[in-house]
Amino acid sequence: MSLTTGTPTASELREQMQARVPQMVEQLGEFVNLESPSLDVEHLQVSAKYLAGLFEKVTGRRAEIIHGESGPHVHWKGGDNTKVLIVGHHDTVFPLGTTATRPFSVDGDIARGPGIFDMKAGIVQAIHGLSAISDSSQVEMLITADEEVGSYTSRELIESRARATGAVLVLEPSADGGALKIARKGVGTFTVHIGGRASHAGLEPEKGINALVELAAQVQCIVAMARPELGTTVTPTVATAGNSENVVPDAAMIKVDVRVVLPEEKERIELELSQLKPTVSGATIKVTGSVNRPPMHESAGRALFGVAEVVAKDLGIKNLQGVAVGGGSDGNFTAAIGIPTLDGMGAVGGGAHAITEHVLISTMGERAALVAGVARALVNR
Repeated sequence: MSLTTGTPTASELREQMQARVPQMVEQLGEFVNLESPSLDVEHLQVSAKYLAGLFEKVTGRRAEIIHGESGPHVHWKGGDNTKVLIVGHHDTVFPLGTTATRPFSVDGDIARGPGIFDMKAGIVQAIHGLSAISDSSQVEMLITADEEVGSYTSRELIESRARATGAVLVLEPSADGGALKIARKGVGTFTVHIGGRASHAGLEPEKGINALVELAAQVQCIVAMARPELGTTVTPTVATAGNSENVVPDAAMIKVDVRVVLPEEKERIELELSQLKPTVSGATIKVTGSVNRPPMHESAGRALFGVAEVVAKDLGIKNLQGVAVGGGSDGNFTAAIGIPTLDGMGAVGGGAHAITEHVLISTMGERAALVAGVARALVNR
């Protein structure tokens, strides 16, 4: 299927996308069942190859596969002079083998499967949407392989292409009711490593240095760093200690999820975590990690959301909303370097990262038209 010549009207674009929904659903099923867990390079390569083939099949233009340390990224350009970058990711949080018990399925208007909402449906929708507008010659798409694990190997590439184009649309799934995302919290993960000394828990516990006791004290210190009135959350999420019921634990670990709205809170949290002090004599503490994704301020998305509101009205999409959310995305990076960024342009559904993950098939046509329509408006403004 080659690029459509000429630019369809808004109503024609929506009609075309609605007519393609059965094709989108079929391709989405193929894409979802090709599992692509983060950091599983072998399976990510299969996913990237499928995705590159889908770009060529639907748009008539080939995509480049860029091999990175954490997996292959897929880069498609409609032409040489691009003005809009659409960002997505094809890695998912689900472990290999999930589709053996929970493959892609359709039940009425509901399509289910691991990674379908976050964000394989959004990718399929965007590819079809761009194929229907001649203006896609000035649009490019970058689908990365490591977003779910921090985008450490793709961040530089994302920022480079964002600077080159000047406007970014992010295919993360929509918020409740199909709302777009105009602001996000900064996100970071920290690990608190606690060292102690092992000893027999029954014969001579006094000779040990109990890392688990230290862990219990540090959890309280960590929780106290939160400032909910400022939008700062500090949440211990995973903890481990010891390996035998009759041995004083010589090591423990705490994972901490941090979310911030204000840039200055990033600095405060990083400093306070780095200054944690042991309460058990002889114990040691080492903290690693950072707030990797800076906050995406509302100012980064407000202007583009205004464009999306106009496009949505033309498409017959009523009452499009823009909301601030707690989760992070690659849009945090592009907004932080001053590039106008609008997020949540992907699928409508729910259950991201959960067994309930799903998309609403009845919305796929209009969302494909929306992302294409907004890209077209940005190219021509």
